[in-house]
Amino acid sequence: MNLPVKDEELIPDAAAENSALHIVCGAFVTLKENGNLRGCIGTMTGRLPLHETVSAMAASSAFHDPRFSPVLKEELNKLIIEISVLSPMETIEDPFSIIPGIHGLYIIYGPNSGVLLPQVASEQGWGVKEFVEHTCFKAGLTPEILKDGKTRYQSFTVTRFSETDLL
Repeated sequence: MNLPVKDEELIPDAAAENSALHIVCGAFVTLKENGNLRGCIGTMTGRLPLHETVSAMAASSAFHDPRFSPVLKEELNKLIIEISVLSPMETIEDPFSIIPGIHGLYIIYGPNSGVLLPQVASEQGWGVKEFVEHTCFKAGLTPEILKDGKTRYQSFTVTRFSETDLL
């Protein structure tokens, strides 16, 4: 019988000595299995030190991404963990001013919002138009909302690394 991993088994005791791990900023944790997305959860702005945010987002990615069933113990050795540390958000007027693969995009329209990390554009081979449209779709919106003047946009960059960087 395959049982889900318990949250406390995934979250390490983070007694971080590195000062960079104590900064407060947004971060996403992406889980991939055989190159396929297995979970991705993050926060746009930090409320906790980075090492605590990453631990919490790793657990959320594994157990609480509504697109996937919880990660099983048997899957752990198959997962690649990628961490994206976000720069501060920058309000922009034109979402088409971003550079795909460099900038992420956060779209806010009323109660709806959607975000795509910069690497999604590169991984999917999207130009700026496709990236902006897919960010709208992620927010549950159609690209027509871009024309009404009520939509807010923020861009950001990420520092991204994964365990494969160490190999």
